[in-house]
Amino acid sequence: MKAIINGKIITMEKEDFDSGIILINDEGKIEKVGTEIEIPEGCEVIDAQGRYVLPGFIDAHTHLGIYEEIYAHEGDDVNEMSEPVTPQLRAIDGINIHDIGFQDALKGGVTTAMIAPGSANVVGGTVCIMKTAGKSFKSRLIKESAGMKVAFGENPKEVYGSEKKMPYTRMGIAALLRETLVEGQNYIKDKESEKDLGKDEIARVLNHKMPLRAHAHRADDILTAIRIANEFNLKLTIEHGTEAHLIMEELKESEVPVCMGPLLISRAKVELKEKSFKNPGILQKNGIKVALITDHPETPIDYAVLNAILAVKEGMDPKEALKALTINPAEIMGIDKSTGSLAPGKDADIVIWSGDPLNVMNKAELVMIEGNVVWNI
Repeated sequence: MKAIINGKIITMEKEDFDSGIILINDEGKIEKVGTEIEIPEGCEVIDAQGRYVLPGFIDAHTHLGIYEEIYAHEGDDVNEMSEPVTPQLRAIDGINIHDIGFQDALKGGVTTAMIAPGSANVVGGTVCIMKTAGKSFKSRLIKESAGMKVAFGENPKEVYGSEKKMPYTRMGIAALLRETLVEGQNYIKDKESEKDLGKDEIARVLNHKMPLRAHAHRADDILTAIRIANEFNLKLTIEHGTEAHLIMEELKESEVPVCMGPLLISRAKVELKEKSFKNPGILQKNGIKVALITDHPETPIDYAVLNAILAVKEGMDPKEALKALTINPAEIMGIDKSTGSLAPGKDADIVIWSGDPLNVMNKAELVMIEGNVVWNI
């Protein structure tokens, strides 16, 4: 067993502890969190010496390992730009777990990441969720299929419109997605249909086994995503959501969460005109669940905490900003029973910071994943 003692523990649960103890069992799970905890004989003790102890950060939208930042074509497997509808693709088949981005994630205190295909296609394939370190690919994998990536707006228009093929317009994007969903409905009804890998995945979306994860920056694209999700009774998450603050009533009514970002970039295209670090706080204060994302490598994943720091600078509540990197993304991705906060029974994904992580001068000094130290300076 292991014990972290003398830590300022920010649990992301109801109670924090100014000088607390976390007891970790041999299965890599949190056994106890609190103050009056007896430390078993022979337990390995890590003295936090008053430093901040938090759950590992969770980045709810990245391209880790599938879009390697130090390569050009050699490590770019993020977009299959040959057909606009490719639900049969799986992010897990393109991930290189030796990508340097995984090491950067640990330096930034990120212990879990969603990894997705890119946004060139209207339907891009399934996303997965992984720990950022572990003994093997299999041991890192949390969910193999955690959502179907779909994309609205500029990206699919640019890729396929330039070839004078559908989708040339936003209408074309919506039509292709609807056609794909209808084909999935027919596939479910036809008990004698031949097995089809892509339709199998669409059927899982229609049967609420996983959500649509919709790349959408502009307000009109977000509304189209909500409209289609309502038509087909689908679970939906908005990815990026740059203009989500312009349609808060619709978001609240539909109870759709927003994985917001990347924010630490330039306004490189028209869809990013409304980009602002004020936006996460606006959504949060209006009751919309927000996760802060890097979209790595668009923003390097080790800068994840800077999103929270700058959002707080622009008005977001500090605790809510930290929730947007921990329990909120865990809840959005459906993994909150095992991670996202420091509570008994959850994975011991724990980071000891040199001080308050919302102070830019502080850094992640020790990172644990499932009770194993994977980063230590």
